[in-house]
Amino acid sequence: MKLYYAETLAPRKTCAVAKYLGIPIEYAFVDLKKDEQSKPDYLAINPNGKVPCLVDGDRSLWEADAIICHFAQRAESDLWPHDGRQIDVVRWLSWNSQHFYRHTGSLYFEHIIKPAFGLGEPDPSKVAEGQGWFRKLAGVLDQHLKGRKWLLGDGLTIADFSVAVTLPYAKSAAMPLDEFPEVRRWHDQLNAIEAWRNPFPARPATSAANAALNA
Repeated sequence: MKLYYAETLAPRKTCAVAKYLGIPIEYAFVDLKKDEQSKPDYLAINPNGKVPCLVDGDRSLWEADAIICHFAQRAESDLWPHDGRQIDVVRWLSWNSQHFYRHTGSLYFEHIIKPAFGLGEPDPSKVAEGQGWFRKLAGVLDQHLKGRKWLLGDGLTIADFSVAVTLPYAKSAAMPLDEFPEVRRWHDQLNAIEAWRNPFPARPATSAANAALNA
């Protein structure tokens, strides 16, 4: 398997799950600053021009959540449950993509992507909007996590890797995470996992801009 990635949000979850499961994989770094995701050879495997993308034999698989499901299935791991909890995993993946990731990702963009790519200063109105949504949605998550170790109870699943993917950047992206003790506790547990803290493979040289994306 070959995983095309950049050191940004969506690829982070795929790299973290691959590392956690110990999956033998070839990594191919896609330099977004050089617009490599728009080159014809990359568009041939992912016409969306986005990262990550996984090539597994003759199959090209887009979208980070689909990729981490594939990893868990290939590894026969309980990260993808083999019972009725699968529906709950899908529910949280959907909630994240439609709500939580959408708004936390806007704060990540304003505070981390913009300076890294020379796109100007954070827009105060968009920051305020993103923080408002963060408080609303993190409140939902905080209530759900009461009495639960992980999103689905006692067992870690791909839903945890997906929903929490923006939280390593909470401080640098001005997310008011400390207002939500259950979310903070949950993310602290993830931070105890080496694959979560340091998901990306080592590269010979990392530019200051790319390092900033993983700050």
